Amino acid sequence: MTSGPLLAALPDGTSRALAAAVAARLIGNVERVVHGRRHAVELVAAGLLAGGHVLVQDVPGSGKTTLARAFARSVGGSFRRIQGTADLLPGDITGSAMWDPDQHGFVFVPGPVFANVLLVDELNRATPRAQSALLEALDEGAVTVDGVRHALPEPFFVVATQNPTDQYGTYPLPEGQLDRFSVALTLGENDLATERQVVREQLLRPTVDDLQPVVSPHDLRWVQNEVRRTHVADGVLDFALNVVRATRRHPAVRIGASSRAALSLVRCAQARTLVYDREFVVPDDVKVLAPYVLGHRLVLQRGVVAQGSRGAGLDALGAGSAVVAEVLASVPVPVRG
Repeated sequence: MTSGPLLAALPDGTSRALAAAVAARLIGNVERVVHGRRHAVELVAAGLLAGGHVLVQDVPGSGKTTLARAFARSVGGSFRRIQGTADLLPGDITGSAMWDPDQHGFVFVPGPVFANVLLVDELNRATPRAQSALLEALDEGAVTVDGVRHALPEPFFVVATQNPTDQYGTYPLPEGQLDRFSVALTLGENDLATERQVVREQLLRPTVDDLQPVVSPHDLRWVQNEVRRTHVADGVLDFALNVVRATRRHPAVRIGASSRAALSLVRCAQARTLVYDREFVVPDDVKVLAPYVLGHRLVLQRGVVAQGSRGAGLDALGAGSAVVAEVLASVPVPVRG
């Protein structure tokens, strides 16, 4: 693949087309092993290309980890995995100072968070103390240990999975933690034909292990920069802001979406234009993404739950997405950008 600097030196139209080709190649590679979940794959890709992080919530065995690992293996560079457990400590994530007898002093030993792609499996099985170790990394791309700030590699992408919070040994993620994830989604069930295909392939071997990287970290960083150059008309920006502001006035919501949520929504909309090989954001980008970018950030009134969700841990996400759907129906869509 052509290197990032060479891509950046090309004319705007050509570089945009190549960036869109990288996005298509990334999604196509993931779909080699993740079947029947095109929408979910596009959502994770939008979060990645927007420079954000993604939370995948669903019951065990639904394919959360496979989806996360497929993206991790599709991106070259360093990859690390953290398994959420009750005895996980902050230092197990960030790293800590260790005594070095040769230097007669303590030296910092980086933890698994120092990676281009980090998979945190079953994040909500970690205690709140361990979860808090990720806050600075998710928001600022750095960690502070013993008063010293350490920058993380670029790009830095976290995809975390979460089980329903009514299951044994889980700790609900606090609002501040949820707000650091650009996109949150559930996978749901596959149809019979797709589930048969998945089981048949897995009988032979874990197919995700066969995936090879299709984009380097350097080029991924370049594509993320290209995403941020995507044109957003004033009318579309106002539409996104009106949707976010309307969540704060909805009667089912105690605390609505923040300005950070608005920024995430617009950035993910910019990334979606690249997935669909367009040069500017349209209102439909905002409408499609809003439930997944805003739903998990809403603090709902007590007793508000989603109908038909699978487990209490999914209720808040389902209810939040339902509220956003109601908001979208009430906010006028701009006729022209």
